Parts: sequence; structure tokens; C-alpha cells
Amino acid sequence: MLGAHVFLRLTGEGGLTAVDFLRTALVAFSGFWLVWGSSAAILGVFRPVRIDTGKSGGGPQGMTAILVPVYNEDPIATFSRIAAMNRSLVDLGISHKFHFVILSDTQVMETAAQEVVWFNRLIEEPDAIGRIFYRRRERNIGRKAGNIEDFIARSGAAYDYALILDADSLMEGATIAAMARRMDGDEQLGLLQTVPHVIHARTLFGRSLQFASTYLSPTFARGAALMAGNEGPYWGHNAMVRMRAFAACCGLPVLSGKPPFGGHILSHDYVEAALLSRGGWKVNLDPSMTGSYEEGPENLIEYAKRDRRWCQGNLQHARLVDAPGLKIWSRFTFIQGIMAYMASPLWLLLLAASVIAALFPDMPTAMPGFVNINFSAWTLIVAVAVVLLLPKFAILSRGMFDGHNRRFGGTLRSLASVLGEIVVSTLLAPTLLLLQSRSVMQVLLGIDGGWPATTRGQNWVDLKTAFHASWWIVAIAILTLGGILILAPASAVWVAPAMVPAILAPFLISITSRPTSNAGTPLLFATDSELSRPSIVDAQRAIFAAWTGQGTQDAGLITVRTAQHVTA
Repeated sequence: MLGAHVFLRLTGEGGLTAVDFLRTALVAFSGFWLVWGSSAAILGVFRPVRIDTGKSGGGPQGMTAILVPVYNEDPIATFSRIAAMNRSLVDLGISHKFHFVILSDTQVMETAAQEVVWFNRLIEEPDAIGRIFYRRRERNIGRKAGNIEDFIARSGAAYDYALILDADSLMEGATIAAMARRMDGDEQLGLLQTVPHVIHARTLFGRSLQFASTYLSPTFARGAALMAGNEGPYWGHNAMVRMRAFAACCGLPVLSGKPPFGGHILSHDYVEAALLSRGGWKVNLDPSMTGSYEEGPENLIEYAKRDRRWCQGNLQHARLVDAPGLKIWSRFTFIQGIMAYMASPLWLLLLAASVIAALFPDMPTAMPGFVNINFSAWTLIVAVAVVLLLPKFAILSRGMFDGHNRRFGGTLRSLASVLGEIVVSTLLAPTLLLLQSRSVMQVLLGIDGGWPATTRGQNWVDLKTAFHASWWIVAIAILTLGGILILAPASAVWVAPAMVPAILAPFLISITSRPTSNAGTPLLFATDSELSRPSIVDAQRAIFAAWTGQGTQDAGLITVRTAQHVTA
């Protein structure tokens, strides 16, 4: 509200127009969500860190099904991860408490045939017979959520817990065991969510995302866990659920009407967390649990494809906010998810309103004689920058004292990576803002984005492909900046920082998709899992190398060199 008041006074010299009131309302609304998002990180900075390596405690008591839903995935890469996790559990002597279940929704017949071939190889692994299972649905009704629901309906009663993974998930056996022991020790715990760290990134975009997920995200997650308490989030993978709680509470409705707002619920994970909370079960997020990994998109185009589905799924939650019996925090979580995407068009609307105000300075005013104050417009710019950047530098500062920075190569190396992440994210922000704004508009116009395929293993995007994906962004930016330069050149300084990167969108998309050097650990965006590689990562690389006849160095590049497959 303070920012809105300052903005109102800055724009109010000589009177306020209708556009000024609109811009002030947008500043107040958007500013609130900026501050709210940063507050989680600040809380996380001041919350004590507890690292749970999962190495303490005895064996788990309950039986756990480790569910791996797959959809047209590369079976060699996926099954090698399962083999590595299985060996980790075998080495701990607790494999008899864990079964792996591959739930295939694969529709490409060639890939389905390869799944059978590599499953036969997988069951040659230690203790695999009678513990590793495979089934494929001919019709993928309900997609991933329907796949899991089908397994629970048919076989869920045989297990106490289910560890739900994605095809690219990888977890240490000790972490899996620790999660099962937590479920054993708290009969009210319905879901336990870890914070997976991204691994195997090779491009500038991917490595920036990987560094942010590993260095910055755990602090944000600590703050979010503190705020949510026992009504935490569920992200759909790398999480363990209590089978009877999930079966009793998490049957998902098919929403009336057609997509994008009707049909199957896309962002099912947040809904399932809300339903567990409504049923009286604890839903906990624990950032202290190490040994949880996943892979991420390697370029902005693939990121945007996934983001489009999340956008539709989150906006679909508008129909569920007032569902009966939900906890207040669950409803607020839905609103947060909606605003994560609505924020982009709101900022775009604020920019458009500011351009209109610059182009038409003589609009009719209200409250004539409104007195301005001696503040520069840069005051608000600096305030926004502080809100965005303060959490990152607070995390860096804390890392100087608690040893966090040492795991990432020291404070100077961490500082370079934080600055690099800020540069990359700032340059790509206008492009991402326009992509998200388009996604929101498509959903609001009733255009169904469906379940777009994400291509794993695709790194470099050539300039032609990048331009084809972003030409409309370039056109909007050129028209906007050109119009301002012609009609209101004094205002160009405020518009150029957003429009110039948007004009360069094809170049930025292409450049950030280029693989980085493979010689040693790069200086920029180095992560703790690279400086001290986890045993599960080494095991998976070795298995993949043995299965494919490649060297272990090549096996580390599986996200680059495997055939292009798609995933849900």
C-alpha cells in the first residue's frame, strides 16, 4: 500500500486521470504479491536449518510402493534410474520393504515395445524378481493422476505408503527409507514432500535453473513450510503419501464443461494436498531432506510448454476455491497459484497503461490541484528491485556463516552464480512475461492447451526455431518501443529496459540453450551435487553406461544424447 501511495503522489501532479487510478490499483495489487513471494525467502533465511540425510534410524516398518508413471519416455534412461534406486535400497538391506511399480501410459507402440525389452533387463537387477512390476494402460484416462488412481484402486490395499516419482526422478535409498520412517512415526502424516534438486543440466538456461533450484529454492521452501504448517504443498512427485489417506481423500472429480476450465484437473497435486488437509491429515514439506533429485527443461521453449499446462491447471483452480470443507490455507494456496500466472498480464497491463498515459498526457483529470511530492520515479524502480533481489542476497549472506556457500565452491563463487542467475532471469523476464500473458489469455478465451509434450534431451535451439516461437514477442516489443520513441520519446527510458530484451528474444532463447563446456565443473552455476557428486547419481550413470555401452562421461550427458522422447 505504501508503494501505491507513493505512485499515486508521483503521478498526481496537476490532477489524477482514470488511467492514474488504474495504474495505482495495479501497483498495489501486483506489489502485494511481489512482497508476499519474497517474504517466504526472508522467513526461510531466519529459520534454523536442519539437514536430514536419512542415515539415522532403523529400518522402516510399513510396505511402500514406489510409483513411476511414464508416458512415451526413453525407457533406458528411466529404468536405469529405477535400477540405481533399487541397488541403493538393496545395499541398505531394506529392499524387502519397497516395491517399484512402473505405470506406463505410453501410446507410441515402438516405445511401448522398448519398455518391455528394458523391463526384462531391469528385473535382472538384485532382488528385482517379485519386487519390480510393470503394467501399461491402453487408454491414459485422467493422465498421470488417473494412472496413479488406477493403481491405487487395483493394488493400493497391499501397501501402507506410496512414493510418487516422475520419470526423471532420482532419490537416495537412505532418503526413501527416512521418509518411510517418518510415516511410521506419525500416524497423522498423510503426505511428506521433499524439495528435489535439479541435476544433469548442460545449457546456460538449464544450469541457471539448476543453480536456483539447488542454492535458492530450499530457503524459499523453508519459509513456505513455516507459513503452511501442516497444510503444505504437494508438487506431484518426489513425495510419499499414506496409501489409505490418499485413497480415502483424493478421488478427483471431472469438472463439468469443456476444457480449459472443465474436464480432468490438470494441476491435480495442489488439489490432492487440499483434500488430504480437508480429511484431517498432515501435509508436510520438509526442505531438510537431502538426496532428492529431478531433471529440468534445458531451454525456454521447453520450459514454456510445461508452463502452459501449469497455467491452465492453476487457473482451473478458480472453480475449486470455494469447494466445501477446504482449509483456509488450502484456498489461499489456490489463489497463490492463480496469481502466479495472473501477475504477468497484470504487469503487462500496468506497462500498457503507463504507455497510454505517456502518449495521452492531456486526458481529463479528477482531484485537480493534487500536489506532487519530491520523489523520483526511480524510487519505485529501486523498491521493486530490492523486493526481488533482497531474498537472494540474504540467502548469500546467511551462507557465509552457516557453511551453505562452501558446498557451492565458496562465497565468491556463490556470489558470481547469484549475479549470473539475476542477469539471466532479468534478460529472459520480458519474454517469459509475454509468454505467460499469452497463456492466460488463451485460457480465458477458452482455448485448451491440453497436455503438451515436453521433449527431453533437446538442448540447442537454433535461431530459426527460436524466431518461429517468439516472432510475435519481437513484433509487440518493436511496435511498443517504436511508438514511444516517435510519440513520447521522454518516456522511452522507462519502456526500453523491458522492450529491448523482448526484441532480442530469439537470440536470448537460442544463446541460453547452448550446451556449456563439459570439461570439469563450470565456474558459474556450480552446484553441490557437481562439486561432490551423490552416490546415487554415480550409480545411475554407471548403470546407464553399462546398458548402452557408453562411457560414464557420456552417461552423464543422457539428457543431451538420448533419443528425443516426450513426457507428460
